[in-house]
Amino acid sequence: MTTRDFRALGLAEPLARAVEACGYTVPTPIQAQAIPHLLEGRDLLGIAQTGTGKTAAFTLPMLQWLAGAPDRPRPGHPRALVLTPTRELAAQVHESCKSYGQHLDLRYAVVFGGVGQKPQEQALRRPLDVLVATPGRLLDLMGQRHVHLIDVEVFVLDEADRMLDMGFIRDVERVIAALHLERQSVLFSATMPAAVVALTRKILHQPVRVEVAPQGRTADRVEQRVFLVEKADKRHLLAAVLQDPAMRRTLVFTRTKHGADRVAKHLCRAGTPAAAIHGNKSQLARERALAEFKNGKTPVLVATDLAARGLDVDDVTHVVNFELPNVPETYVHRIGRTARAGRAGIALSFCDRDERPLLRGIEKLIGSTLQVVQDHAHRSPIPPEPEVQMPREPAPGRSARKKRRRTKPRVRRA
Repeated sequence: MTTRDFRALGLAEPLARAVEACGYTVPTPIQAQAIPHLLEGRDLLGIAQTGTGKTAAFTLPMLQWLAGAPDRPRPGHPRALVLTPTRELAAQVHESCKSYGQHLDLRYAVVFGGVGQKPQEQALRRPLDVLVATPGRLLDLMGQRHVHLIDVEVFVLDEADRMLDMGFIRDVERVIAALHLERQSVLFSATMPAAVVALTRKILHQPVRVEVAPQGRTADRVEQRVFLVEKADKRHLLAAVLQDPAMRRTLVFTRTKHGADRVAKHLCRAGTPAAAIHGNKSQLARERALAEFKNGKTPVLVATDLAARGLDVDDVTHVVNFELPNVPETYVHRIGRTARAGRAGIALSFCDRDERPLLRGIEKLIGSTLQVVQDHAHRSPIPPEPEVQMPREPAPGRSARKKRRRTKPRVRRA
């Protein structure tokens, strides 16, 4: 389904007006496919990667249904629940609900770990339409009887594959067991491993399946380049390429938390404002770093894959893979942070000698060869592929001598 207008999807005027006020005029493919089915009350399985507009795809129909329903919320009894794997994603979904629902008389709250629980308890004491939560903190609040899920009529499980990766599937199942059977359920996932497939069978009833941006396909508007560089030169190369004024908002990926800290400190010493975001940072520090990245005060954000999952930042001009990911699919997720909402973007990857096999795996997955940047100061030559040597027949005399040495009994000296 294609459409050029949100109103054509069946959205009410207050929601369409709010979406346009946020700067969105043309629905993305996942929105065009999902919103009409969700407005009809159907369960839905959405297979879509980050950056495809899936948050609006499930948020807008949910808000429209809640605004038109006659029931009013009770304190601690949300009418809709959105479950996300990370606190950053939870906070962003909560902000999206408030932005899209700015002309509606609805109430929203978000709960996640890593911060004090008291303000969240106070929010749950008020009537509540939409609750956005991470599994661990939600289960804590349920156990303390601060929140009850029996009134939930719309349930959204976002990034189900990441829930699996983070070990949250059992927590998700406990949350689902507390929901009323009569509800609309929505599940979004970028990939469909066996555990997620089994989960969809448990929670979805005759779902509509919509799928965009298949795994392994990179966004058409992302220009991809690779720098061949020695490992010791990567930080110097990064500082050099960031001198380009076009790199106004750059997201840099490292494999480890300590690596993110080291890269951010090196850039700051080199004169480029940068901040790191990872699981060891406090929630306050993570929120501050993200806010300064969004408002342009900090033009470079260095992140691990886990911390960056679900980050929704407009106008990321460049993504830099400071270290190539061990899993090729992660490369697709990473570079999907740029070229969002119809914009163009650039993805730069730094590849050292040990990472050449990872590069080949990425190129095999995406079905293309990355453009190699030739003219940079830290270029490392590609070593030639080793020739396959056919074993030579050893000389008879030498072979016999080797055999005699192997079979000769050892004499242990006193």
